Amino acid sequence: MKLRRSRASKRGRIEIIPMIDVMFFLLATFMLASLTMQRLDAVKLELPQGNAQPLASQQPLTLSIDRNGLIALNRRTVQLQNISASVKRLLGADGNVVIAADAGAPNGLVVQAMLRAREGGAAHFLIAVRREHE
Repeated sequence: MKLRRSRASKRGRIEIIPMIDVMFFLLATFMLASLTMQRLDAVKLELPQGNAQPLASQQPLTLSIDRNGLIALNRRTVQLQNISASVKRLLGADGNVVIAADAGAPNGLVVQAMLRAREGGAAHFLIAVRREHE
């Protein structure tokens, strides 16, 4: 006697439409996550307005000066006389230093900090500004 199977075995299929939905979801997630990865190691400042191109470098050395005269290199507070040694230690191969000075920061202090950074090996200075349309 031959027994019949109650159900014929079916071969599994991969549905393409749900897979496309998952891929689009992952693409959107990674795009939004990459937008939040922009990082500038600066203390919170009120930057002057200007029109400038975005930085090409991923992690530049940032020299911040606030309106009270507080100086920071990559968010670490430093004294004016120690800037040269700190810049020598932290400066990348490109030699770029981003100057993020508060709009109310004393100009003389900003210039002195830039001169000390130049002594430490800074080749080029980039000025951080807030976009005019913000």
